[in-house]
Amino acid sequence: MQTILRSIGSAFLLGILVLTVVTNVAIAPAQAALRQLEEAPGQIVYQSRQTLKDQQGNSWQAIAFKRTHLAKKATIYLRIVGFPGTAELDHSQPLTLTDSLGKTLTATDISQEMFADKTQIELNAAEYDLQPILMQLELGIPLQLSLPTLDQAEITLNVSPEVVEEWQSLTEST
Repeated sequence: MQTILRSIGSAFLLGILVLTVVTNVAIAPAQAALRQLEEAPGQIVYQSRQTLKDQQGNSWQAIAFKRTHLAKKATIYLRIVGFPGTAELDHSQPLTLTDSLGKTLTATDISQEMFADKTQIELNAAEYDLQPILMQLELGIPLQLSLPTLDQAEITLNVSPEVVEEWQSLTEST
């Protein structure tokens, strides 16, 4: 009898522990995981790094970042990087951002600013000016990024509402 009561007590305590953990995880507020780096005196970079999957299951790094400098206005960019050989991105075309409600925005490709040697732009990486459109993105709505390519159909990356919120939080970082 005592063994049965211990088993019931243990199961009850385990149930309370699981319920507490699940409740805390379910209602915990979304916290931005922004990184802050000092590149040079007076020049700070705030960045959000995410790994996104395309329609073929390939991984892409999506790095939204804001560079602040004492003498320049801060702007927000989105850098997309795939593994070499995954795809050849078309730097003459903008990035297309479409939400699940059908709203479409575009971001200008500024990849030439990303590379010191302007003649050697990597085709598996691109950088886009996110500043003009970032606050037009709706919170709480999934987003699709359409990357134009030279060698195949567009590559689609799905972005969760939490990532969009994290990107928008870059506007608040000092």
